[in-house]
Amino acid sequence: MRLQNILKAWFVMSVISSPVFAQDNYQLGPDSMPKADVQKGTTTHYTWTSTVYPGTVRDYWVYVPAQYDATKRTCVMVFQDGGGYQDSNGGWRVPVVFDNLIASHEMPVTIAIMINPGVVPPANANALPRYNRSVEYDTPSGKYADFLEQEILPEVSKKYNLSQNPNDRAISGGSSGGICAFTTAWERPDLFSRVVSFIGSFTNLRGGHTFPALIRETEPKPLRIFLQDGSNDQDIYSGSWFIGNQDVYAALKFARYDCKFEIGTGSHSGRHGGAILPDALRWVWRGYPARIEPPTTTPQPILNIVDTNSEWTGLYFHQTEAKRQVDLYPSTFAVDKEGDAYISLNDLRCILKVSSTEKPYTFFSDIDVTSVAMGPDGLLYAADIKKRRIVKIDQNRGDVGSIDNLPCRSIAIDHQRVIYALQDSGTIVRINGKQRTTFKTGIVNARSIQLSPDQTLLIVTQLNPSNNAWSYQIGGPKGLQHKEMFYDIHVPYTHPNSPVGGMCVDANGWLYVATEMGIQMIDQAGRVNGIMVGPERKPIRAVVLGGPNSSKMYVETTKGVYVRDTKARGVYSWMPPVKPASPRL
Repeated sequence: MRLQNILKAWFVMSVISSPVFAQDNYQLGPDSMPKADVQKGTTTHYTWTSTVYPGTVRDYWVYVPAQYDATKRTCVMVFQDGGGYQDSNGGWRVPVVFDNLIASHEMPVTIAIMINPGVVPPANANALPRYNRSVEYDTPSGKYADFLEQEILPEVSKKYNLSQNPNDRAISGGSSGGICAFTTAWERPDLFSRVVSFIGSFTNLRGGHTFPALIRETEPKPLRIFLQDGSNDQDIYSGSWFIGNQDVYAALKFARYDCKFEIGTGSHSGRHGGAILPDALRWVWRGYPARIEPPTTTPQPILNIVDTNSEWTGLYFHQTEAKRQVDLYPSTFAVDKEGDAYISLNDLRCILKVSSTEKPYTFFSDIDVTSVAMGPDGLLYAADIKKRRIVKIDQNRGDVGSIDNLPCRSIAIDHQRVIYALQDSGTIVRINGKQRTTFKTGIVNARSIQLSPDQTLLIVTQLNPSNNAWSYQIGGPKGLQHKEMFYDIHVPYTHPNSPVGGMCVDANGWLYVATEMGIQMIDQAGRVNGIMVGPERKPIRAVVLGGPNSSKMYVETTKGVYVRDTKARGVYSWMPPVKPASPRL
């Protein structure tokens, strides 16, 4: 208990109460003061030992308003650095502010969960604890959301009837706790729809400076965001806090989010935030219980592709999701002239057919397939890694022949039936009838290949690193020339070698890559312009544009196969080459 008291004081002093400057002379208003005619809620202290963050212990407090009714689902709001927020005599006074705003009906009846960051206790009397605050708060990943979802929210739900609806949930914090609030809702909008960030650390402490670009590129999410910062906030080795918050706000405005930025003159202090906490809560809860919706009209390039009126529909679900996490080879799609899609399922040893007119079914089985491609002859070609061959499959007659002694992981076929086969070594074999030409790419951990719409470029993805894809021009005396690390691919900050899956292209020359972050849409110049959020927060293993109009997007995840309407039009290499328009440079 002594350790926790020390840590509580340390967090309050170092996080919430930075040195005071003249510009920081903000005062608490009447809504932060106890009122005699307002019912008082209760605040209870607890401790928690985490498994999501192994070995960490922490204090947390639960405020329950006097109006709480156990028969009704109740709104909930989470605060990081909870020790500073739970103190009714401190700079934030969450219990007092909640009492007053709930009584005046300016926010719904809401339970507050105020949590300190975790600490691993010291190994001995001469050792320091391990302070987990930065790794929990500053890391731009979904792990803290997992901690809340798997540990804290279920634990509090044992005592209180908490709503499971993200529209009934808000999250807030200051400094690193502020960016943590945003990250949690950004990664898990199915958990939280409302965000309040004070002096948020949107700098490169652990990669938080990447958010402005991601906000501009990613398909809009159902979020409402309140930001606060002071023009005299700190400017240190990891960046400028004030500039970081301005960049995030500019990105949110660009993407047309429901957002507000309260700018003051203060330093890296909670004084301004504490003074405006009542107004921030009024704003973030305004209009409740109306549902917060994602923006539908924005200048984001992603909305040139995404149909906001369409959602993912599950078509086929794997019997055992854990088995689908085996990722030796990426899944790939092929599309025939009717728009029906075929997908290689290596670990299930089959090829699945997905049609817009019938239920998905196993098209071909008992094959260790690593890749599929449709040929201009109407036959499906599949790479059988175990039997070291490329097998040709007719829809009516089944296996109708093979190209032997060619183990490969990915194949592409052009409109003249020239086959490009990528082997595990990174070698690419070009098969033109009986003629074979071998190219040693030198690409370590090469993963999959794709032809450009005009069939003059060959695209090669890789692992370790997986944040780029290579481009070759087809032709010249060597067959493949002008190798360039050309296509940028975003990877999660905490998972830099996350696997890339299958690819496809559209009539505009855009490349679509299946990734852990979603479907990344890359323009002809090699730049990520948009990220389409995949279904059910699952990593995407394969993607293709198919259907009768080539505009339905099929994806395969660890859970199954899904479809969604888009505004794009897919092109396939068994078709005559398509020359896209030139990119904007």
